[in-house]
Amino acid sequence: MKKKEIIIAPSILASDFANLQKECEMLNRSDADWFHIDVMDGVFVPNISFGMPVIKAIKKHAEKPMDVHLMIVQPERYIKDFKEAGADLLTVHLEASTHLHRTVQEIKAAGMKAGVSINPHTSVSLLEDILADIDLVLVMSVNPGFGGQSFIENTYSKVEELREMAGSLNPDLIIEVDGGVNIQNATELIAAGANALVAGSFVFKSANPEQTITELKNA
Repeated sequence: MKKKEIIIAPSILASDFANLQKECEMLNRSDADWFHIDVMDGVFVPNISFGMPVIKAIKKHAEKPMDVHLMIVQPERYIKDFKEAGADLLTVHLEASTHLHRTVQEIKAAGMKAGVSINPHTSVSLLEDILADIDLVLVMSVNPGFGGQSFIENTYSKVEELREMAGSLNPDLIIEVDGGVNIQNATELIAAGANALVAGSFVFKSANPEQTITELKNA
């Protein structure tokens, strides 16, 4: 896979909220491809992040696509709201969506790309019936809810299995990995078949976030 095809999506959750505009401007200047925005409701995951007002504020400054990851129950309730807030890609959890196919269709009808995320314990095989209908699969490589967790090693085999499944069902599928991503495992994830990487703490807590993004881009 060519390096230029790798999408880097720094997670705003790890940024300095007191200087959100400056963080957005840094990402605009950097080699990052997307802004990754984690939305948590305190129900599906044991944490609460930001809602529509903050997403709208980010949208004012973001010059790149907004990759919004919903870690919330009944995500179908808010599809139009997230579109209006500025989402370009909207990812929902397989585990939180009772009528996943309908939700995916509604995301696309609203004019966004549709993604489905799976938790570390969820089998890739459960995506088979929806794979042809989506643009992206987000493989969680930590248990969702908090940043700064350690990478789960089983992720490599899940990405390999997913890429093999996508070969016949959806060759253009974007496989995104989120959680504990760093330079060391980025190379292995790409080799396994991932072509989009989310990095939060590794980028924003580094001495030079722009340089770190470039290093991930060239992993």
